[in-house]
Amino acid sequence: MTSAARLGRTCSRGGCRRKATTTLTYIYSESVAVVGPLATFSEPHAYDLCDLHGDRLTVPNGWNVIRQVLDDAHTGPSTDDLMAIADAVREVANSSLEVPDVRTSSSQSAELGRRGHLRAVPS
Repeated sequence: MTSAARLGRTCSRGGCRRKATTTLTYIYSESVAVVGPLATFSEPHAYDLCDLHGDRLTVPNGWNVIRQVLDDAHTGPSTDDLMAIADAVREVANSSLEVPDVRTSSSQSAELGRRGHLRAVPS
């Protein structure tokens, strides 16, 4: 195992051996460079930068830089975010549990109900 693998990801700038702390990505269609917290895994079209190179980043004329700073106090999604996710999961779960009543269907009069691959048939 190399020393870089043991220390984590290093800066993508040539010759720099510092630990990467930010990730740089580009949105070419909008002429925007985005510098944010280090991505959870290395992406082929993103650059991991150390603090020094992340702060010194310059972009071509006409381009904008968006710097997303992660607050130390911000440890994850807000309560509103979590409630929105929970509501969406409940809605999907409730809609998948609604099984049409096949007893009223004339084409399937022999079946009482169906769940997945199981069927209830009258005796």
